[in-house]
Amino acid sequence: MIDTLKPESPVLYVNPNIGGQQMSMESTETLDVKGQNCPMPVVKTKGAFEELGDGETLEVVATDAGSMSDIKGWVESTDGAELLDQEETTENGDAVYKHYVRKTA
Repeated sequence: MIDTLKPESPVLYVNPNIGGQQMSMESTETLDVKGQNCPMPVVKTKGAFEELGDGETLEVVATDAGSMSDIKGWVESTDGAELLDQEETTENGDAVYKHYVRKTA
C-alpha cells in the first residue's frame, strides 16, 4: 500500500533554469515517506511513480537526508523521469526533504 496524499494547494516551484522565476506547479500525488530510511524512500517513490500518467508530477516528502542524493540518482537512471526540484525545509523543527518528479513518458 502506497501512502499518498492529494495536495490541498499548488506547490510553489522555483526553476533556476528560467532565472529563479517562481511558478505554480501542481503535484498530482504526494508521497509521504517521513520517518523511513534508505532504501524505502526510493522503493516507494518508484512504486508511486509507476502509477503516474504522462506529464503528472509526484511530490515526495522525506526526513532521510540521504533521500536528496538517492532520489536524484534514481531519477538519473530511470527513463521517463525528470527531477524538477529538490528542497530542504523544516516542519516542527525537523528537517524535511521535498522532491518533485515528473513522468515524461
